[in-house]
Amino acid sequence: MDDTTLCPCRRGDTFGACCGPLLAGRPAPSAESLMRSRYTAFALSDAEYLLRTWHPRTRPADLDLDPDRRWLFLEILRSEAGGPFDDSGIVEFIAHYRDSTVRATLHEVSRFVRSAAGWLYLDGELEA
Repeated sequence: MDDTTLCPCRRGDTFGACCGPLLAGRPAPSAESLMRSRYTAFALSDAEYLLRTWHPRTRPADLDLDPDRRWLFLEILRSEAGGPFDDSGIVEFIAHYRDSTVRATLHEVSRFVRSAAGWLYLDGELEA
């Protein structure tokens, strides 16, 4: 993705000023920024980044992304903790997508933890 293109997470910045540096290896400064960058990784089919930012205790051995799923936009509903002085955080979001037959949403409350290397996705609960 071009660094001057609007970032898929739709925070309002360009990819190069938003999620691009995180996907390239810079640690996320907060749980919410990691959530946004993981959404962007789904939108760009970057399974390597998703696995790298997943806590080893809950990380799957591999990740098979659906090539027919097109991620449309992300809504952050709330963030709890997950800042520079926290060891954990929660981000609730709705991710909108389209696959070959339908438009749908994924509503999740995700938990994040900070490790020595930075923020990691721990797990999430899907909401109805």
